[in-house]
Amino acid sequence: MPRAQAIATALSCKTDLYAALRALAAALPDLTLDEVLRAAPEPEALRLMGVDQGLLRAVIRAGKGLPAAAGETALRAWLAKATPAPLFLPEIAKGPSLALLTRGEHPDMPAFSDRAFDGWFAAKGVPYGLGAYGEKRSVYATDQFADSASPERRTFHLGIDVFAPAMTAVHAPLPGQVAFVTHNADPLDYGHTLILEHEAEGLRFHTLYGHLAGTLPGLLRVGDSVSPGQLIAHLGDWHENGGWAAHLHFQIMTDMLDQTGGNFFGVGHESLWDVWQSVCPDPNLILRLPPERFRI
Repeated sequence: MPRAQAIATALSCKTDLYAALRALAAALPDLTLDEVLRAAPEPEALRLMGVDQGLLRAVIRAGKGLPAAAGETALRAWLAKATPAPLFLPEIAKGPSLALLTRGEHPDMPAFSDRAFDGWFAAKGVPYGLGAYGEKRSVYATDQFADSASPERRTFHLGIDVFAPAMTAVHAPLPGQVAFVTHNADPLDYGHTLILEHEAEGLRFHTLYGHLAGTLPGLLRVGDSVSPGQLIAHLGDWHENGGWAAHLHFQIMTDMLDQTGGNFFGVGHESLWDVWQSVCPDPNLILRLPPERFRI
C-alpha cells in the first residue's frame, strides 16, 4: 500500500486522532506532521489543524519513542543543579501547609471556584494550601477543556497550586526575562498571567504564573529582566484571577508548543500524560517541597 494511502487509512474515521497519530509514528519513524496533514482525509485533516500543532508534533515524537519535548532531559538535569529562590516568603517548607486534594479527600471542601472556599480554608489556620501536579480534576470535564482531535477532556493538572491570601507576594525563582504579561479573562482561565523565559546552558524554557492580581502590569513589562528573589506579582482576588479562590498556578514549560498569545494549557489529557509530563515537567523540580506536602 502506498505510504500516503496507509496514513489516510490509519486516520480515517478515527475518534481519537491522538492515539492514531501516535501509532502511525511508531510504525513510520520518519513521519512528519506536514506529511500527515497532506495525506489525511479532509475531515481528519481539518480536525488536526484545529489543534495546537506543537502538541501534535510532540505526540509524533512520543510515538517514535523520543521525549515529547526535545529539551526535557537537559532541563531536568539543569534544574537538578540549580538553586532556585523561594516563590513565597515565609518559605512554604518552613511552616505548615495543607494538601488541597480534590478527589474526595476533604469531603466538606468547597470547590476552588466557590466563594465558600475562602472561609473553609481560613478556618484551617495554615498559611499555604497546595494543589497537586498530575491530579485528575472533574472541574475541567467541560467543553472548554476539549479539542477537535478527540472527545477526551483535558483533566490532568499541569501545575502546582499554592493557595494563600489575595495580595500575597510572589518572587522569581530563577533569573529570566518577561515573555508575556497578559489578562486571560475567560471564566475559569488564569486571569492576570505572567510567563517568564529562562536560559539553561543554551536551552530555553518558560515558567508560568497564573491567577495574579491587577498589580502585575505595574510591576513588569515584556522584555524586563528578573532576578531570583525579585518581587514579580501578587496573588489575585476573585474579580481579577479568573474566578478562583486566591492562589498561584505555577507551571514549567519545556516547550511552548505553538502558543504565542500569553496563555498556555494548564491541564492535559490523561491518555497523553507521558507527553504532557515531557512538555510540562513537575514544578516541584523548582519548588522542592517534600512529597508528603501533597498528601493527606
